Amino acid sequence: MIEAALHSGRADRRSVFEVFARRLPDGRRFGVLAGTGRLLEAIADFRFAEAELEWLERERVVGRRTLDWLAAYRFRGDITGYREGEVYLPNSPLLTVEGGFAEAVVLETLVLSVLNYDTAVASAAARMVAAAEGRPLAEMGSRRTSEASAVAAARAAYIAGFDATSNLEAGRTWGIPTMGTAAHSFTLLHDTEEQAFRAQVETLGTGTTLLIDTYDIRQAVETAVRVAGTGLGAVRIDSGDLPSLVREVRAQLDSLGATGTRITVTSDLNEHTIAALRGAPVDSYGVGTSVVTGSGAPAAGMVYKLVAHSDDDGSWVPVAKKSAEKASHGGAKRAVRELRGGVAVAERIVVDADRDGVPEALEIDGRELTVPLMRDGQAVPEFLGVTGTRNARAHRAAAIAELPIGALRLSHGEAEIPTVFG
Repeated sequence: MIEAALHSGRADRRSVFEVFARRLPDGRRFGVLAGTGRLLEAIADFRFAEAELEWLERERVVGRRTLDWLAAYRFRGDITGYREGEVYLPNSPLLTVEGGFAEAVVLETLVLSVLNYDTAVASAAARMVAAAEGRPLAEMGSRRTSEASAVAAARAAYIAGFDATSNLEAGRTWGIPTMGTAAHSFTLLHDTEEQAFRAQVETLGTGTTLLIDTYDIRQAVETAVRVAGTGLGAVRIDSGDLPSLVREVRAQLDSLGATGTRITVTSDLNEHTIAALRGAPVDSYGVGTSVVTGSGAPAAGMVYKLVAHSDDDGSWVPVAKKSAEKASHGGAKRAVRELRGGVAVAERIVVDADRDGVPEALEIDGRELTVPLMRDGQAVPEFLGVTGTRNARAHRAAAIAELPIGALRLSHGEAEIPTVFG
């Protein structure tokens, strides 16, 4: 497309691309946007190095004129969109990229690969946070995805309300609290379970978490309290009939005087199994596979579409697809969350016909969702790095608090808040 646009003279035509999702995954009543901070940093650093240009030339992917254009590439346009951590709905204008056609279209795969994955994780994680009803959750899914995605997933889950991750690189890069537990292999390494528990307690202190389901759980609880004392920090259960096991372990710990010892459970949890444990004396959860794979929706279904471009005389021309089941709405847009008594009742999307004008204020009770994210190729600092990650987490909490109570239900249903154009 870039090579052909350079040939036709349209490569530098001012264009507006929009990221949105036509629908939410089946049964979801809202989504949570994540990945924006990572994406802004990636766009600012997006370049074509000499080795990449040599390969493109050697494989005859593009010609000399395009190679020269790529060699000089850096994004110098503007980006607006929803804050990271924002709740979104079908057709929400999540990200708007404005620049020359070529400089904007080349970002499509980068934009969608980041936002589709991170948002899928955050949207699934938000449902788990709602199901946990205030009990802490730890992200433990690094072994169930690729090495780069593992770090991104930990960040997205933290933004969505998880409290910690087992991924140390996510802690180093994004400032996320880290935690870890011993695996069954550590117990199996030692000649007896008691030896394993003693080694762990003597090394890490009585506040550690002991894994108690390698052999016999009842015997392991007795051994754990005998080794660590009644001040043992926590025990972890990773298998079995969790509701009944948790109650039995709680009763046994209390009978041994370890009333302050917490119980954490793992074992292939998702939002539905977490919800099923609401009545059990569980203190915290560790979630792996389900959260890093989007709990059945591994991609958020976002698309990157041209919605407007300038004409030869500089006027803006809205454009849209009319394909069956894939129609889009033309024109650059902004959005407002309509509130009634502090509760979200609608998402109003307005077409901004004049990109150079000041958008007219809407006479509704609500808040603007569309904010500047990048100007002239420079990202707004508040969305970047550790600070940006923490800001996104805080914004997610505020956005979730605006939702009507029905939006948090796990049963099948449509989006709880309607999207209104105009």
